[in-house]
Amino acid sequence: MAKSDENIGENRLKWYQKLRVRYTLVIRRQDTHEERVNFQISRLNVMLLAITFSILLIVFTTLLIVYTPLKEYIPGKTPSQIKNELYELNIKADSLENAMKEKAVYLENVRAVLHGDEIADIADTLISNGNITHYNKIENSKSKADSLLRKDFENKGSYSLNPYNAFFSEYSPLSFNNINYFKPLNGIVTNKYDPLKNHFGIDIVTQKDEPIKSTLPGTVVFAEWTAATGYVIVVQHKRGVLSVYKHNAVLLKAQGDRVNAGEPIAIVGESGELSTGPHLHFELWFGCTPVNPEKYILF
Repeated sequence: MAKSDENIGENRLKWYQKLRVRYTLVIRRQDTHEERVNFQISRLNVMLLAITFSILLIVFTTLLIVYTPLKEYIPGKTPSQIKNELYELNIKADSLENAMKEKAVYLENVRAVLHGDEIADIADTLISNGNITHYNKIENSKSKADSLLRKDFENKGSYSLNPYNAFFSEYSPLSFNNINYFKPLNGIVTNKYDPLKNHFGIDIVTQKDEPIKSTLPGTVVFAEWTAATGYVIVVQHKRGVLSVYKHNAVLLKAQGDRVNAGEPIAIVGESGELSTGPHLHFELWFGCTPVNPEKYILF
């Protein structure tokens, strides 16, 4: 009767109370029924033990994959080292293929000498098989349009100390007023454009970690760290326009990336020896000539 009452009382317990009910686990010897081990456990202990074991198993598996060659067998995870090795092996295989074909031609020529036949040239045989190109037959002739373009370019730069500026002379800074520039950053201009002091841009002060946006669509031609100006990113635009962004905290684009106007390319920071606080040093260049960004962009 007491055992029945105990079972009824246990059934009335709530689920979270049942987790703490303790049970005695006894291990006996089968032939002599001698008690060897006994310990008390609860459902909560079993659940915690299972969760701990699962976490340890996941951590061990992750470390095993990260720090062992097993990661090479994961689909879609090909290290750059394997790519380089495959590239080198491809070059070696191509070289071995050509060497084998040259050896085959050599043996064929030996057979021809023994039989008194005509000897084949190795280069001609490989060219006929499409393995190498006959470069001595390539002609480098100038077309009439190419000659006129060369002459026009040489005439434009013949009286200029900077031929690059002469090439862009038809695009004067005034001709860029009709371009719709995107403001790279919202902030206060604290340091103006002053080429006499070698300050070829403007300094825009704003809050830290603000996104910096590209003023025009273009291609990133430089994205590196410099000791003086920290993280610098330079974007090349059409018609010889170049925009420069200095003292960034983080660069969001890499060299060679295409960017659109208004697309974030960096984060405001204070990197570099010449920085005194979170700000953006912004420059605009036309050809090889710096211009005042405030003449074209309203900050």
